[in-house]
Order: sequence, then C-alpha cells, then structure tokens
Amino acid sequence: MIILDYQDRRPIYEQVTEKFRMLIYQEALPAGSRLPSVRQLAMELSINPNTIQRAYAELEQEGLIYPVKGRGNFVADANQILKIKREDYRKELRKTVQKGQSLGIQKGELIQVVNSCYEEEGQ
Repeated sequence: MIILDYQDRRPIYEQVTEKFRMLIYQEALPAGSRLPSVRQLAMELSINPNTIQRAYAELEQEGLIYPVKGRGNFVADANQILKIKREDYRKELRKTVQKGQSLGIQKGELIQVVNSCYEEEGQ
C-alpha cells in the first residue's frame, strides 16, 4: 500500500501523509474505509508509531480522515473530500498564475490558455 523513499529529502511523516492523500483522492481508499492502525502500519513500514500518528493527525487536520474512539481512523465523507480537493486545486492554480505573472504573462493570455485547454477537452 505505502512504499517509503528513503532518498526523499522530505520527512517520513510527510511522505506517509502524501501517500494517503493520493490514495484518498484517487478513491483507492473510499469514504468510510478504515485506515490501518498506527501500530500495524508502523510495524509494516518499520518506523516509529509517533511518525504514523503525526501523519494521521495532519490528515485529520486537513479533514480527509476522522477518528472514532476505540475503533481507529476512517476516510471522510466524499463531499468533504471533494471540497478539499477543489481547494487544493485552487491553491495550485493561484501559484501557477503568480508564476505566470512573474514571467510577464498577461491576464488575457492566461485566459486564452485556459479557454484552449477547455476546448481541447471538449467542454
């Protein structure tokens, strides 16, 4: 399920968080599904349970998972996840627009690019 890259410069908990985020976004982990326990996943990955706990805390803070006392962590509702995915997309788009502005791309040119993308996709 999760494979860590020890050559990656990011902390392990960030890698775990990102892997779960992608599994949730791609619906490989559907809404309501139970995540592995902290101890179980820590043993599978041969890492400290505190690392998994930190990753789960971050996913919970993002609204992607929720804890149930005594039962574990579960993937959040699909509507909640869609809202989060859209907000992540908007953040990425803002960064892209800012990068374009720093390169001198004008608003009209950017709008043309977006329009052509939609036309290529048949929308």
